[in-house]
Amino acid sequence: AKFIAENFLEDVEQFNSVRGMLGFTGTYKGQKVSVMGSGMGMPSIGIYSYELFNVYGVERIIRIGSAGAYDAACKVYDVVVVKDAFSESNYARLQNGETRKHLDSTKELTDTILATAKELNIDVHYGTIHSSDVFYGTDENLWKRLNKEEGCLGVEMESFALFHNANHLGKSAACILTISDSFVTHEVTTSHERQVAFATMMKGRTSFIVAHRLSTIQSADVILVMKDGNIIEQGSHEELLAQKGFYANLYESQFAM
Repeated sequence: AKFIAENFLEDVEQFNSVRGMLGFTGTYKGQKVSVMGSGMGMPSIGIYSYELFNVYGVERIIRIGSAGAYDAACKVYDVVVVKDAFSESNYARLQNGETRKHLDSTKELTDTILATAKELNIDVHYGTIHSSDVFYGTDENLWKRLNKEEGCLGVEMESFALFHNANHLGKSAACILTISDSFVTHEVTTSHERQVAFATMMKGRTSFIVAHRLSTIQSADVILVMKDGNIIEQGSHEELLAQKGFYANLYESQFAM
């Protein structure tokens, strides 16, 4: 969030550092924009989105994340724009008594995303996503039932809580997801495959990638190494290894036999 704020926004102000989750507000092409992490799962995004909506006066939040595919039409690296989120979670019921299992994204905001994708010639899937509280489940057929009975295109862990908070507080929320793996084909994106895909995707353009697995970014022109919200090293993969600093130690810990 700090890098995006410093490199893409103007008139930047930091509005949050609580819990180590940095948040910044600035302007992009004259439009006021905030960037912030949300953690993982509905309780986490539930806290942050509620505070952004209710305390900081944010009107619109667009979640950007990844999802596992439940539908054969959704291939790895495809983009899903979420129409609504289905969940078995008790988050909404405990928050204000909401009993619906399907909660819609904000139509006006989502329509703007769909129109922009069309304008940029980006193919997207549009439909229902499953927001789950469980990352490692034991029901191997759950995805098939939810695809058939609820129309779920895939699964992630946050959108339902975000949409609930937006509906509850009279705000707007949307979600854009990239398919990272498939329950249908059992295909997953390894670090090497992501690296190859990113290299192809980045030809002729500037791209910013956030990565924990260093194999994903070894071919990058410039790598910025961040610790505690600050840039502590920068350079190419080879230059950083030669510095024998934090990046080199991290690389050795990940790849040493």
